[in-house]
Amino acid sequence: MTMNKQMIDKMGYDRSITMFSPDGRLLQVEYAKKTVRQGSTAIGIACKDGVVLVTDKRITSKLLVPEAIEKNFQVDDHIAVTAAGIISDARVLVDRAQVKAQQHLVTYDTKIDILSIVKDICDLKQVCTQSAGLRPFGVSLLVGGVEEDGTVKLFLTEPYGLYFQYKATVIGEGEAEVDAFLQKKYRSNMSVDDGLRLGLEAMKQFLKDDFNFDRVDAVVIRQSDKRFHKLDNDTLKSFMK
Repeated sequence: MTMNKQMIDKMGYDRSITMFSPDGRLLQVEYAKKTVRQGSTAIGIACKDGVVLVTDKRITSKLLVPEAIEKNFQVDDHIAVTAAGIISDARVLVDRAQVKAQQHLVTYDTKIDILSIVKDICDLKQVCTQSAGLRPFGVSLLVGGVEEDGTVKLFLTEPYGLYFQYKATVIGEGEAEVDAFLQKKYRSNMSVDDGLRLGLEAMKQFLKDDFNFDRVDAVVIRQSDKRFHKLDNDTLKSFMK
C-alpha cells in the first residue's frame, strides 16, 4: 500500500512543470533531459581555425531520402546549430534564432555574436520550465561559430535553459562513449581538418557496423571566410582514408 501511495504521489508531481517534488526536483525537466539522451548523436568540436559539427541522421528506413534529413542548421553565415532530442522542437528554436540574427543585422548592420543567440534560446527554454500549461523543450542544441574578430566558440544549451561553453562535446545516445573518446583524443591546436577527422572517427567508433556516410551530416565554419559549409559524402570519405 505504501509503495502504491509513493507511486501516486510521484505521478502527481510529474504532471505539473511548476511543482517541485518533495526532494526538490522538477520531474518534467528531468524527463526532457532523458529525451535528449535518446536522441541521435551530435558532436561539436572547436578548433584553432574554425568549428566542426558532426551528427548522426539515424536513417530508420531504406526508403528514406538521406539528403532530406536535416540535423545541422544555419542560423547565420557564421553560426551553425545541431541538436539531439525532439528535432521539431529544435526547428522552432532555430527559426527563432534565425529571425533574431536577421533583426540584429538590419538594426545594427553587423553580425550578431554567438553568445547573444545562445542566451536568447536559453531564455525561452527557461520560461518553459516555470509556466503552467507548457512543457520543457525536449532538445539540447550545440551552437558553434566564428565571431567577427575570429574567435571560435562552441556552446551547449540544456533543455532547462542552462548553457556551457566547450572545446569539444557530444549530445545524444552516444554521449558517454563519445565523450570518453573526445577526452582522450582532443587537442587544443587541432585544425578544422583534424577536428573533422576526429568527429568522424568518434562517430564510427560509436556506430560500429552501422556507420556509413549516408547517415552522417557534417558542417564546418572556418576562420578564413566565416561561412557555413555543409560537406558532401565524397568530401567526408576523403577524410577517412
